[in-house]
Amino acid sequence: MKRKIYNELLKWKQEEKGRVAILIDGARRVGKSYIVKEFAKNEYKSFLFIDFNSAPKDVFALFDNYLSDLDVLFMYLQNIMGVKLYERESLIVFDEVQLCPRARAAIKYLVEDGRYDYIETGSLVSINKNVKDIVIPSEERRLQMFPMDFEEFAWALGDDMLIPFIKHCFDKQQPLGPLMHRKAMDMFKEYMIVGGMPQAVCRYVESNKNFGEVDKVKRDILSLYKSDIEKYASGFETKVKSIFGQLPATLQRHEKKFRLQDIQSSARFREYETSFFWLEESQVVNICWGATEPSLGLRMKMDTQQLKCYMADTGLLISLAFDEKTIVAEEIYKKLLLDKLEINKGMLVENIVAQMLRASGHRLYFYSQYSNVADDRMEIDFLIQKPTISNRHNISPIEVKSSTRYTLTSLGKFMKKYNTQLYQPYVIHYQDLKSEGGIVFLPIYMTIFL
Repeated sequence: MKRKIYNELLKWKQEEKGRVAILIDGARRVGKSYIVKEFAKNEYKSFLFIDFNSAPKDVFALFDNYLSDLDVLFMYLQNIMGVKLYERESLIVFDEVQLCPRARAAIKYLVEDGRYDYIETGSLVSINKNVKDIVIPSEERRLQMFPMDFEEFAWALGDDMLIPFIKHCFDKQQPLGPLMHRKAMDMFKEYMIVGGMPQAVCRYVESNKNFGEVDKVKRDILSLYKSDIEKYASGFETKVKSIFGQLPATLQRHEKKFRLQDIQSSARFREYETSFFWLEESQVVNICWGATEPSLGLRMKMDTQQLKCYMADTGLLISLAFDEKTIVAEEIYKKLLLDKLEINKGMLVENIVAQMLRASGHRLYFYSQYSNVADDRMEIDFLIQKPTISNRHNISPIEVKSSTRYTLTSLGKFMKKYNTQLYQPYVIHYQDLKSEGGIVFLPIYMTIFL
């Protein structure tokens, strides 16, 4: 499984030369351990891999007893793990480092020592339970890892030519043409349904595209997430489970803002704020915050009382949504693939767009304004900031359309009201690329290039 984060790790190794450690943070089962092992095998003379989920207690004790004598620490580690380390040619990996906060705190001294390179991997690395009584090392650079994107999915299916062709058309702002557009859409629908969790993608390939086998893997991952909620969201696990369970129903609605009243009629946001933070920190969901206007520095215009909550992986959303039976029938997946299932497809389409924007580095924002005056009433699905900032025209509004027939009433009003603040408006849809009325209509598979 090729992952783009590998090149980021390679760049870190070549440029930093041990001056800073990398912490790869991501949801459970997103592929952190796998890619780090591949990187360690290929790029170092030797590597020492400590999985704190299974390491003996003696290893944990080393970080309490020998930080003042690193020679002894390294001697013990080499003998316990059975690996010889070579100065400036070896890598030490702390896998699931959140389970040993003292090892994470030790990064400061280990990096200063300079003998080896260090990579940490973890989930839920910032929740209070996992950072209690430690100083987060400034010598640690955090790198976020997401589910596989569309290009990585194409690589897994053995296709390394389609995405470069799509990128060429995106750069030239030209359509793919009927044949290639159909091919791209067919593969993209597979990606949306299977999702980007590496285990699910691997099972899809190995089982000759058996959706039933894929669904088993996804349900195992969802069970793991639910167990994590029970274990780590102590004190507010009921609220976290309520939000998590409500996601499919919320995203199925035309109005996708999260309504706490659906959980409890008297609920207030301040009572659930910690629960939303926990889900976002675990990277099980992608939170999209309301913005009061499309100006530079969207974080400063954030409305914390308005949010949309998407699943971090759309494939997992499908398995969560169709949970009446233990296993989603193969027939359901095939109907999804052929657009013949009677559901609000917008749930999946908007979720996958959020997933792709997040993986491209965007924080998620939307715009929503209700008014008795028709011209002031509008809603825009996403707002993103352009990469090069100028004095004006910095924000691109994005409307997501899941059907072939649609109107752009809100986008038209939004463009008129905020003309001086807007960069390129986009409509993301199932059709080929075109430009019309100052709007670029992008096929959904091009979202990865925004």
